[in-house]
Amino acid sequence: MRRTKRFHLTTFQTIILGFAAIIFLGALLLLLPISSRRGQTTSFLDALFTSASAVCVTGLVVVDTATHWSGFGQAVLLFLIQIGGLGIVTIAASMALLFRRKITLMQRTTMQEAVAAQKVGSIVRLTIFILTVTFSAELIGACVMLPVFCIDYGAKGIWLALFHSVSAFCNAGFDILGSPETPYPSLSRYAANPVINITVMLLIIVGGIGFLTWDDVRTNKWRLKRYRMQSKVILTTTALLIIFPAVYNFGVEFTDLPLGERILASLFQAVTPRTAGFSTVDPSKLSGAGRGLTIGLMLIGGSPGSTAGGMKTTTIAVLFATVFSVFGRRQETQMFGRRVESQTVRNAIALLLIYLTLFVLGGMAISLFEGLPLGDCLFETASAIGTVGLSLGITPSLHVFSKLILIFFMFLGRVGGLTFIFAALSGRKANLYKYPQEKITVG
Repeated sequence: MRRTKRFHLTTFQTIILGFAAIIFLGALLLLLPISSRRGQTTSFLDALFTSASAVCVTGLVVVDTATHWSGFGQAVLLFLIQIGGLGIVTIAASMALLFRRKITLMQRTTMQEAVAAQKVGSIVRLTIFILTVTFSAELIGACVMLPVFCIDYGAKGIWLALFHSVSAFCNAGFDILGSPETPYPSLSRYAANPVINITVMLLIIVGGIGFLTWDDVRTNKWRLKRYRMQSKVILTTTALLIIFPAVYNFGVEFTDLPLGERILASLFQAVTPRTAGFSTVDPSKLSGAGRGLTIGLMLIGGSPGSTAGGMKTTTIAVLFATVFSVFGRRQETQMFGRRVESQTVRNAIALLLIYLTLFVLGGMAISLFEGLPLGDCLFETASAIGTVGLSLGITPSLHVFSKLILIFFMFLGRVGGLTFIFAALSGRKANLYKYPQEKITVG
């Protein structure tokens, strides 16, 4: 008898289907009349877009979060943001621990891919650590912002502090500060408030650095030489990607602001494009060079195994290290006295091409379809694929085709470009043969 071949999901397919399932579940919840302030059913496309943006911790919106969604709808969004920030696999592992179920080898392998862990071992310990860091950081952030919001909004400030703390740590960028008179305000009201600015920035950075890096910090403290190469790369790249843009912003973009507000705006605008999406200044008022810098930061994103999306800091670091190795006529890419695997270099190059190609083609498609300037459309596509959420204000007015492009980009940006490709091509067998080698000149 012919035996039926059983179908098994790969690790990458499990991650993708998990995110897709939560997005559709969130959309169904947001469709309920109880989710909107007017008690009316939201269109399916708007509900799907909002759910995808929340689960993919992006922050792009087609309706103002504060004025359109009811308290129930905002609670659904907060739930989706928390799941999206932690990751589907981490949530599943947490539930298994809660109900005292054994985590199988398949689940451990899936979580290893989801959080970019280097070993399958100690997944249980890592899960507990991730939950501890997440909830501790969010609680501390909420407590720090609580007095400011309570002074301005009364008892409602408790909900505002909790919502924005979770949204900041998960790099989501959703805000609930809008009003019918001033929709889509983000944090512009608190542009000069150091408590809100510094707290949100720290939450964004802590969430975007990655849990494995924080595990390294906890284990080795200030003994930097004992850190993994990945942790060294992440910390160094993150610092550079904050310092240099902040200096540029201070010297070029925000020269008309008072000194204190200028410093805060310069730092905030350097931190938030790396997948957070909050804004204290209107991005449309940035110069052309400022928008270009913001697009670059949005595409780079956060770090592996974090709440952030984008190409990741390690990808850009490997690419630059490879360039320097070529300049130095070295055979292999090196960082911090260690060699980088050739497969890692190839993955970094593939990621760069995937993101840049989709970013440009998506922007061109939206520009042609909507009749909008290409620069504005590229800003939105970079924001979507980098899971950032910054916008020049054109997203709410886009048509169905353009919104579907942004939904796909948000989804791909959160699950990861290579994860998506590997899941789609999982049935292909690896080639074990080699073709004859022949030289080709480049440059």
